[in-house]
Amino acid sequence: MTTRKIIIFGTIFLMCKLMNAQKVYVVDYANQADVKIFVAPYKNQADLLVYKVAYENKAGENNGEWYFTKYSNQAKKKIFFTKYANQADLKIYYVDYVNQAGWEKAAKKNLMN
Repeated sequence: MTTRKIIIFGTIFLMCKLMNAQKVYVVDYANQADVKIFVAPYKNQADLLVYKVAYENKAGENNGEWYFTKYSNQAKKKIFFTKYANQADLKIYYVDYVNQAGWEKAAKKNLMN
């Protein structure tokens, strides 16, 4: 195998590993979470518009395309859903189409990095 092929395969591998930023796992208790989430009833109240993807390889990189994992060790972020908006670090709103997903308030983007 040539050096060029090794570099290409290595680059592809690293890109695939970096694309897993939006895999999330829902924990049972707030103290287990990296980020506390409130699901807003209206789109204009949200910091982030979220689209749930069906497959792990479709998870976006901090762009609102979330894949919910079955196990905590598979996730990049552990989240907890709060009952009230004032308990949350981040407010989200679920959208119906992938092209609607994204940040409404970029100042909170660092929470999901």
